[in-house]
Amino acid sequence: MSRAATPPVTVLGAGSWGTALAMLLARNGLPVTLWGHEPAHMAELAARRCNDAFLPGIPFAETLQVEHRLDAALDGAGLALLVVPSAVFRGVLHQIRPWLAPGCRIAWGTKGLDAASGQLLHEVCAEVLGSQRPAAVVSGPSFAREVAAGLPTAVTVASHDPELAHDLAGWLHNDTFRAYTSADMVGVQLGGAVKNVLAIAAGISDGLGFGANARAALITRGLAEMARLGAHLGGQAETFMGLAGLGDLVLTCTDDQSRNRRFGLALGRGTDPEAAEAAIGQVVEGRGTAAEVHRLAQRAGVEMPITGEVHRVLYEGETPRAAVTTLLAREQKSETWGLA
Repeated sequence: MSRAATPPVTVLGAGSWGTALAMLLARNGLPVTLWGHEPAHMAELAARRCNDAFLPGIPFAETLQVEHRLDAALDGAGLALLVVPSAVFRGVLHQIRPWLAPGCRIAWGTKGLDAASGQLLHEVCAEVLGSQRPAAVVSGPSFAREVAAGLPTAVTVASHDPELAHDLAGWLHNDTFRAYTSADMVGVQLGGAVKNVLAIAAGISDGLGFGANARAALITRGLAEMARLGAHLGGQAETFMGLAGLGDLVLTCTDDQSRNRRFGLALGRGTDPEAAEAAIGQVVEGRGTAAEVHRLAQRAGVEMPITGEVHRVLYEGETPRAAVTTLLAREQKSETWGLA
């Protein structure tokens, strides 16, 4: 893909994924500013020229700058890329709104739903910044450390604005990082959110010692749940069979780099949710997303039994073993894709 003109990019969020995307864009020749809300952390990044807390030993490119002042970070930015937990996504949009230039476009690598409303994040973005500002989402099977290390990765860039999707995909694309474009913002965002809940389920199953057969069944039937909700909300069926659906789901359910999978493993082994997340030391997106997806499915009248059992384990005191028993005891039925 030919590289579009490279504007200054501000990446908002200096965790592992935000740092990895900032490093990728800087290596691709873009002028990048990485912003984080903790001055001490940002001072350490600036001094060491790497993010030792999350991506140790991987140095920053020369074109990657570090800033803790929001106004300075966004000064002259042509693209603001948010990579913050979904629980604070709306709040960060409100924070940046006064500093955005009229022509600055918006994108995010956040995977989840709005904690307050259960909305998809493009709906939140339109509410806060207006529907006329071009917006895009980056999603797909991508662990931050592998992207930062330059290992082969492929993602999807989705936007209702074809020019923004093309441009952002071009800025991300290089010899080891492949970016595809899509117009299905609903499907791409929903895939990125629901897969975290299903990864907790897969982790619970493995933590209980139920083996590869059970894990494969959870992934397959979880994909059916994802597609069923996606169809109701207007997502495209092919999206859920692509990188942002099946690809991200398999990655997150099967590799222990996934915080959501590790969280589920701990639950299956008897650790309570608070202690499990504390031991991981970073936000486990699927924990909050389980409640939001469960509410969304109930409002839509869409059956999502695996998601429902994860919700009961996290919020209703059900034991992981009882959740599995409930799933296995469901009425026998035909495997009709997307409907059963």
